Amino acid sequence: MSASRFSVSTYLFHQSRLDREHLVEIAAHGFDSIELFALRSHFDYADPDAAQRLGEWLDDTRLTLAAVHAPTAQAFDGKWRGSLSLASSNDPARRAAVDETVAAIDLAKTLRYDTLVVHLGLPEHVAAPDDNDAGAARASLDGLMPYAGECGVQIALEVQTNRLSTPDALVALVEDATDWPAAGICVDTGHARLLGDPVDAIESVSGHIISTHVNDNFGTRDDHLVPFDGSIDWARTLMAFLKVGYAGPWTFEVAPAGAPVAALARAATARQRFERALGTNDELMSQ
Repeated sequence: MSASRFSVSTYLFHQSRLDREHLVEIAAHGFDSIELFALRSHFDYADPDAAQRLGEWLDDTRLTLAAVHAPTAQAFDGKWRGSLSLASSNDPARRAAVDETVAAIDLAKTLRYDTLVVHLGLPEHVAAPDDNDAGAARASLDGLMPYAGECGVQIALEVQTNRLSTPDALVALVEDATDWPAAGICVDTGHARLLGDPVDAIESVSGHIISTHVNDNFGTRDDHLVPFDGSIDWARTLMAFLKVGYAGPWTFEVAPAGAPVAALARAATARQRFERALGTNDELMSQ
C-alpha cells in the first residue's frame, strides 16, 4: 500500500443511519479507511452496541477507522437539529458540545482511531451572536486536548468559514497552546476555497497539517462536491500539499448530490487522479 491513505467520510451517508452496506460500498470502490461522521441520527457514537457492530463491519470489509469527525449537531432529519458549538459563550450550550465531543473521544476506548476533527464554532452565515467566542473555544480545548491525548487521539482543528478558524487564527491558537498534546490542523479544501485560494491556506498552516477534508465547490457555497467537480485548481493545490511535506491521509468528505453510490464512484475516479498527481501509484504513473 502507498504511504498515502485514502478515506471516505461517512458524511456521504449522513442523511440515513449508517449500516454495513455503506462500508461494503466504500471498500468496493478501493478506499482503505473511513472517517466516522459523529451524528447521533447517523451513528450513535455513545452506544456500546453500535460501536461493537461498527467494529464487526470494519473487520468484515477490511477497512480501518482512521478518524472521527466531532459532533456539530444532534441530528439531521432533512434539516440540521441542535447545533453544537464548542465556542459558545452560553456556558450550558458549550458544556453540552463538550460532553458530546468527549463521547466521540471515548469511542477510541472501543475502536481505536488516530484523529478527531473538531470545528471551533459555527460558520458565520448560520452562527448566532454567542456561537463563536474565542475565550469559550479556548476553555473547551483546554479540557478536551489533554483528555484526547490520554485516549491516544490527536485533535485536528478544521479550517472553516468563521473568524476563529481561518488558517492564520488556527496557527496562532496551536502555537500559543504549547501544552496541548498532538494538536494540529485539518485543511478542508472546500472551506479554504470559500476563504480564497486553497494554496494560500495550505502555505499558511504549513507544519501543522495532520489531516484533510478534500472536496470542491465554486467559491460561493459549501457544496462538498467531489474533487474536480468544482473550481478548485487541484494541480496547484496538491502541489502545495507536497511542497509543505504533507503525505496524507486524504479524506474525501463529499455530499450525496443524488445517489451516494454515484458520488462514491466519482470519488474513486478522483482518487486515481490524486494518485497520479501525488506519485503514489507506480502503475498509474507509467500510463
